[in-house]
Amino acid sequence: MSNFNRRQFLGAAGAGVLAVGFSLTGTAQAANGLAPTKSVATDALDSWLTIDKNNRITLYVGKVDLGTGTKTALSQIAADELDVGFGRIDMVMGDTGTTPDQWLTGAAITISQGGSELRIAAANARQALLQRAAKNWGVPVTELIVNDGVIAHEASRKTATYGSLIGSGFEIKIDPKIAVKKHTDYKLVGQSVPRVDIPAKVTGEHLYVHDLRLPGMLHARVIRPTQIGASLQGVDDSQAKKIKGFVQTVRQGNFLAVVAKTEWAAIKASDALKAQWSSGADLPAKATIFEAWRKMPVAKEEATQKVGDVSQVLGSAARSVKATYNFAVQTHASIGPSCAVADFKNGQLVCWSASQATHSMQHELSVITGLPKTAIRLVYLDGSGCYGRNGHEDATADAALIAMKIGKPVRVQWTRQDETALAPKSPPRSMDLEASLDEQGKITGWKGDFFIALNHIAAFKPLDFPLLAASDTGIPRPGNWVGFLFQNAGAPYVVPNILVTTKHVAQTFLRSSHLRSPGRIENSFANESFMDELAAAAGADAAEFRLAHLNDARASAVIQAALKASNWTKRPSASQVTAGNIARGRGISYVRYNNAITYVATVAEVEVNRSTGQIQVTKVFVAHDCGQIINPDGVLNQVEGGVIQTISRTLMEEVQWHGSTIDSVDWASYPILRFPETPTVQTVLINQPGLPAWGAGEQTPTTVPAAIANAVFDATGVRLRTIPFTPESVLTALKGAGAKTA
Repeated sequence: MSNFNRRQFLGAAGAGVLAVGFSLTGTAQAANGLAPTKSVATDALDSWLTIDKNNRITLYVGKVDLGTGTKTALSQIAADELDVGFGRIDMVMGDTGTTPDQWLTGAAITISQGGSELRIAAANARQALLQRAAKNWGVPVTELIVNDGVIAHEASRKTATYGSLIGSGFEIKIDPKIAVKKHTDYKLVGQSVPRVDIPAKVTGEHLYVHDLRLPGMLHARVIRPTQIGASLQGVDDSQAKKIKGFVQTVRQGNFLAVVAKTEWAAIKASDALKAQWSSGADLPAKATIFEAWRKMPVAKEEATQKVGDVSQVLGSAARSVKATYNFAVQTHASIGPSCAVADFKNGQLVCWSASQATHSMQHELSVITGLPKTAIRLVYLDGSGCYGRNGHEDATADAALIAMKIGKPVRVQWTRQDETALAPKSPPRSMDLEASLDEQGKITGWKGDFFIALNHIAAFKPLDFPLLAASDTGIPRPGNWVGFLFQNAGAPYVVPNILVTTKHVAQTFLRSSHLRSPGRIENSFANESFMDELAAAAGADAAEFRLAHLNDARASAVIQAALKASNWTKRPSASQVTAGNIARGRGISYVRYNNAITYVATVAEVEVNRSTGQIQVTKVFVAHDCGQIINPDGVLNQVEGGVIQTISRTLMEEVQWHGSTIDSVDWASYPILRFPETPTVQTVLINQPGLPAWGAGEQTPTTVPAAIANAVFDATGVRLRTIPFTPESVLTALKGAGAKTA
């Protein structure tokens, strides 16, 4: 290095650190052949990253990027810790043959847990390489500097790249207590580095699992009954066999599929095939679902939160308020139906899947197929977006079973009807709340009873999905994994007497799983709507009432930030209700996710059409504190997307059924929010450099339903307590405005 000095070295290397590239093409390898398997032990440094002779670094991450920008954010974390330019980073995600098992992508822990693990691995790698250079040159590690993957010793003018030092690998265990960089030394963390996946998605070059084609690949369609619980009685495939390109029919128990040479031939063959099914078991009546939910057997009751003596306070209260809230059964309704590809050769099964938990799917496929886990490989490829379980895992299991039957690679593509009707549903929710107020308008007692679905497996073990392919083929599975539904049931405010009980309903009547912000969104809808009712009973401003019951500075700060952004004026809710056809109001909601991490406060402004019952959310203001922000633009994307999706869930999404048949099968029978119905969203990000980085994907949605409900009350004086707030339910509530309930 000519004219070497420290300033020039750092300057040149720094330019590399700040340069932004789009080199993370981990999914592209699937189209050209699988990468060799490697170490995936979580305690082995070689499991987490490799460095080639050109000084390119490949990170191996068990998490996946579901379109949320986590690939970019995780790369920022690792690049900073390694002292390399962002453009030097490649990343492989969710490949069970090459990545460590980091549990599922979800629960708002991809950055907090996954990012922390990756940072520690990167710090270990940097330290190991510095030690190798120091040993080679006979100098102390403290005399070395490193930037953009080049280590230098100023006194001797020696330099070495990471790639020249790596040799055959690190071959060391990870030190989980290694010192990591201080936040003041970050160069990339905290910057809005452009997402690495966007250019290829914009140009159409990005490889989705739907696009994958393997040599000799066949296409399959799975045929399932329209009635839940129906059994296959007989099959007539004589007409299907006449379809050009038909290959064969696959049947195993109640599992039925047709295989063809082209997708169109598979579609036509599935239409031509005649299957006879038994009658299914009727579901509880849709009109009385919440009453039925409350009457179902309860497996256990738990006191989620207990402070003081609630019974004594409520029994002697001068003023008390009671309310019941309900949250409908909903589904992901991903805009693109699920798809998967599988290949079974020489006793080895490979599945290309968009599952959010490929390592858990490896375990589940082992149970269904009878193969050892070592004979199964899941390779993640992007699919339709999800926050929780849509049909991806089911399509993967379908493809696996068919591939093993026919011995050739096969692609399974679900239909729109499959995705909307068959994908797992969120369980219903019903919540009772009661509280007392003193003469000064302070809450003295708070009691809650939350009817939630029971989880049938232990947390943080491989997720046993209740897959259709398992039930179709007679493989017994534990049941539902629905998420930690007790979270945020507890009151998030300072109250001297609290008793919150969760009643875990033993069985759900629909196949259930986790949907974005599981439990937290329903529980927070109830708690924050109820808090608004208490503020109204006290004659207090809704925001001031919340602040009066908080002793957490960060909680108060997000509320104050939302108030400032929305130009909130202090007054009791519903104090300015007008008689016009269009009623306007504002509402506020505050949540600390899990009552432990990210803080969010949201103000919603709405217009309610008294003639049609239509609610239009016009503006939303969000204040968001997730600790150390890794990528501000990424957090903004999560906040805005969460607002829009949850407005849809709040105003219109509800699974319909009759008897044993799901009626929600398309966009007409399961409508979602459309572009003209979206509001403007203004977000205030409160960065906390040096504090832990918490999740941003599932937190904002928890605040939206109550903010809308409270805004409707402010506009009309009417309470909406059952989601969704459809025009029909709003009109019913307006007609019964004297009771102010719906």
